[in-house]
This record gives sequence, structure tokens and C-alpha cells, in this order.
Amino acid sequence: MLKGFASFAESRHEHFIRTETVLEWAASAPSVSRRHDRLLTIRRFACALKAEDDCHQIPPDDAFGHAQRRHRKSYIFAPEEVIRLLRAAAQLKPKGPIRAATYVALFSLLAATGLRISEALKLRISDVTSDGLLIRETKFQKSRLVPLHASAQQGLCRYLDARRRIRTTTPNVFVSWCGDALSYNTVMRTFLKLARSAGLREGPGHGGCRIHDVRHTFAVRSLEQCPADRRSVAQHMAALSTYMGHAHISDTYWYLQVTPKLLDDIALAAEVLHQGGER
Repeated sequence: MLKGFASFAESRHEHFIRTETVLEWAASAPSVSRRHDRLLTIRRFACALKAEDDCHQIPPDDAFGHAQRRHRKSYIFAPEEVIRLLRAAAQLKPKGPIRAATYVALFSLLAATGLRISEALKLRISDVTSDGLLIRETKFQKSRLVPLHASAQQGLCRYLDARRRIRTTTPNVFVSWCGDALSYNTVMRTFLKLARSAGLREGPGHGGCRIHDVRHTFAVRSLEQCPADRRSVAQHMAALSTYMGHAHISDTYWYLQVTPKLLDDIALAAEVLHQGGER
């Protein structure tokens, strides 16, 4: 957002933050929530800059009214929907040696590990070890080791074999068709295109699944595989929180969303408890 605003302001040859410019740029966002996000992001930035130079103006935080914050419901992918997404990725053009393979491998890895997209894009060849993936300086400036299932390890190795056959000097694992490191914006655009072609999203301007929902799906499906007794769930959540790189276990709970499988487990636990047992 800051880069977007900076480009907008520079096109007007402005060197300081002006309230009028901020409001005009924020108002061009496609939704009410995005307008609030833009305004508050630049306002926080302006507060920091004004402490150094009084020429910067601080826009009012209520210029668009007060936004009502709601927890966005995550899209939990069904297994067959993940397969549809991967099949769409396999059809990407140009039919060169690497583009389709890159997106199939990237989305497969996200689904199998729940990595943040930023973590996956920062992966380097040297971070792929026999023990798993070394995730360096994550969102909370900590590093962690992410073990891989044998099938995920094999799939990643197949991609790396294909990657070695192209010309590239970047150390990043995931590369574009021309051999450069994949950028976040490029991946976002490609994901939206593939999600629409796979029937998982409607056209531009409509809501739907996001790439971050793959991480939510991993957390939920992981919990579904856990035995439903209280002790197992507690141990599983502690392990899942560490695996996903969360600073607090409460952050992991935020990722969870009810599914029919989890509702069945809850109902069974409630029935056992009602009958005098312990669950």
C-alpha cells in the first residue's frame, strides 16, 4: 500500500504527505474496507514522518466513517478443489520447461505444509534439506525447520530436477519462466486466474478464496486427523502452532474453522461427557 501511495503522490510531484492526496488515493479503492485500510495505513505512516518533519499532514482517521471490523470467514478447500487448482496450474502457458511445473510445485507445497506464501517465495535451494525446509527469519523474525511428508519431499525434488535444466542465477527455489525469482504480485495474479478457471472464484470484483486460505485449510484438515480426546487435541495444537510458525497458540486457534468432521467430533465428545465420561 505504501508503494502504491508513493507512486500516486510522486505522479503529482509531491514530496510530503498531503491529506487531500491521501483521501483521493484511498477513495479509489474498490471497496469500503479497502478504503479504510488504505487511509489508516497511510495515516500511521504520516504520524511517523511528521515526527521528523512537520511538513507532512496527518489525514483524519474517520474521513470515510468508522469501519466495522469483522473476522473474514476463510475458504476451506475440499481435497478435490485443491486437485482442480493444481490441474489448472499444470495447463499454464507458455508450455515451456518450468512455468507450469513451478506453480504446481508451489501450490502443492503450500497445501502440504501450510507455509505462508512469503515463506515459500523466500525459500532458497540451500534451505531444502533431507530433514525438511529451513524457514529463515519468518514473520516473527524466527527460524524453524518444517519436516516434509515423503510425498511432498519427492514432489519438491522432481521440481528441483526440472529447475536445474533451465538457465537461472537466482538462489530461490521457485522461479518464473524466464528464470527470475517469483514475485508476490505475480503469484497473486496467477492464483486468481487459476482459481477462476477452476471454478473456485467468480470474475473480477467478486470475493472468493484467497491463496492464504490454503494455509487455513492446512490447519483445519490437520486438526481433523487428530484423535478427538482432549489431551491429544492439546498436544496436537501445540505441535501445529510450532509447525506453522506462530508466536502464540492463540494465533493458531484463529486459523480454525468448523467443518462437518469437526462438528461430528464435538458432538461425540459432548455425548460422552453427558453420559459421565471424560473426553
